[in-house]
Amino acid sequence: MSSATKERLRPGGRSARVQESVHAAVRALMAEHGRAALTVPLIATHAGVTPSTIYRRWGDLPELLADVAVERLRPESAPISTGDLRTDLQLWIDQFVDEMSSGPGRTMVRDVLAGGGDGPNTCCSYTQDQLEIILEHAARRGDVHPAIDAVMDEIISPIMYRIVFRGETLRAAYVHGLIAACLARVAP
Repeated sequence: MSSATKERLRPGGRSARVQESVHAAVRALMAEHGRAALTVPLIATHAGVTPSTIYRRWGDLPELLADVAVERLRPESAPISTGDLRTDLQLWIDQFVDEMSSGPGRTMVRDVLAGGGDGPNTCCSYTQDQLEIILEHAARRGDVHPAIDAVMDEIISPIMYRIVFRGETLRAAYVHGLIAACLARVAP
């Protein structure tokens, strides 16, 4: 794990204040000037830190933008449990598709990819964490369910491929078909 990644993971204190200040500066400057105008010195001035603080902590502008994007993707709450795995997956994945398909969602994904997206707080890890909660609910109910890798490979990967690389707007029927096919493979 890089020192920049370790630094971002430290909870509380000055580190948390710097991260929040820099993230807030990025969000405000993007809203005011657009992303093309962003520079590390401009962000540093707006955040009240030195450019070297940003370079030391994030390495470069793409990595900083990726960190801000991933922070936006961090779930605010655990997925709900309706008592039915298919419904739980459909509700969560429909919301996921809406967010990832939106203009800001596509921009976030590009930022994460440009920033390397290989740290422990990537959008992929948040996605997997949320889906694992859904599968844990199913397991507690005694429902037969696919492994997390199957959900990621058979549902999330095709969705992201079509959104990111083909620029498609996905229909619910396509997404629900992926879910049905994945669940059918583990059905008794």
